[in-house]
Amino acid sequence: MGRGYIVEDVVEGYLSKLCSQQAGPVTGLLIGQSSVQKDFVVMAAQTPQKEESTVAGKAVDKEWVSEHARQVSRMLPGGLSVLGVFIISDADAKDTLNTLRQLVFAVENLISSERLWIPADDDVTDCVTLHVNSKTRKTVCRTFDVKDPKSVAKPADWKYQSGVCSSWATVSCWLNVDMLLPLPDSRAHTQSMDKCVKEGLKVWAQQIESGVCLIDGKKLPEDSELAAGQKRNVRQMFTAQLLVTPDVQRLTDVIQPCGGSVSVRGAVHSRAFLHSNKPKAKLAVKLLKRDVLSTMATRVQMLLEEPLTSDEESKASSRDKPQTEQVCLPRRIFCPVKAAGPVCVCDYQFSDEGLSEMTERLREMLDIDAAEKDLDATQEMTNDEIIEGDVSAEPAVETVEALEPKRNNYIGVAMATAAALLATAATAASMLYLSDV
Repeated sequence: MGRGYIVEDVVEGYLSKLCSQQAGPVTGLLIGQSSVQKDFVVMAAQTPQKEESTVAGKAVDKEWVSEHARQVSRMLPGGLSVLGVFIISDADAKDTLNTLRQLVFAVENLISSERLWIPADDDVTDCVTLHVNSKTRKTVCRTFDVKDPKSVAKPADWKYQSGVCSSWATVSCWLNVDMLLPLPDSRAHTQSMDKCVKEGLKVWAQQIESGVCLIDGKKLPEDSELAAGQKRNVRQMFTAQLLVTPDVQRLTDVIQPCGGSVSVRGAVHSRAFLHSNKPKAKLAVKLLKRDVLSTMATRVQMLLEEPLTSDEESKASSRDKPQTEQVCLPRRIFCPVKAAGPVCVCDYQFSDEGLSEMTERLREMLDIDAAEKDLDATQEMTNDEIIEGDVSAEPAVETVEALEPKRNNYIGVAMATAAALLATAATAASMLYLSDV
């Protein structure tokens, strides 16, 4: 017997609508949560059409579908992930099997390349593929083990149900962040920048994964039921505190050549959703920590894209004199998934963007028609959302020229860096507690 998928009945209506509206093959993503026993699919989102391909063709663009999945993955809080892909066509299911296999492996490879966390032994590695015949509306569901390159298709059970996540539990926290990311000698090389920043994030990620998580002020046993003793089918909300102790050897203690640094400080809001099938405390902690890592990685990556795309004149001037850049960090905006209870998706808003741009991205990426009033922008207020990246990289003990390839520039404990202040929340109790740690 293969895996079982419990699917929100809204997804059935969505796929049926696509069958009647679209001509030619339609691809998209299946989004939900995996568990050891069964998976839950709460929404589906079709792949946006490329502007240059207004005439529908028969070929499926694997790179385009994968990039869509990468963008969508950034918009999913803890507990939600891209579970697989679907395709709607009038072809037989067996004729689309190879295409679906290629898509699901490509999607997983790209998404996993951005993850900071180390996979756990109990992580589900089966991804789902769904074929819907646009004429007969017949669905064929199969899974592939994406960790096995030689994996073959296995049949899976696809069952629609109403209110799949109407009583899911929500666990949220605010986390104080203080990390220093070194920059490479030459900011002109994007790959060098990405690699350097990712290595810095990995060091910080290790601290997060080893941190202690309190749920409603208590350290719960891993195998204890999260909502034990509470009413069933009632929406549960929990507040967590993530206590992080820096490693003995901090990133700032490591001596390494660099051309500058960016210091990221402040508080971020993290949120995870848990299925209602007796979720354990271990799962809540894992999903919350992964959301912390994902939201920080996403913001830092978005943040560093701006300087990398600056014009050549700006790059040239930075070689002549020390340069300090000020860029507003994006704040996290939440949007409820309609007819799906407490579950939300998210997006990131820069200071020069309005909520209308959030609703447009939600429509394009997730096919959600949200109004501005539906968005929750209160979790991270924009007081002092400023980042200063000091690319002059001047240590307190000696003077060195910025971005000079023939000089030995170093970063250490006494490195003079500027601060990146993330959005702070006045009610962030865990942030205030952690500030004293």
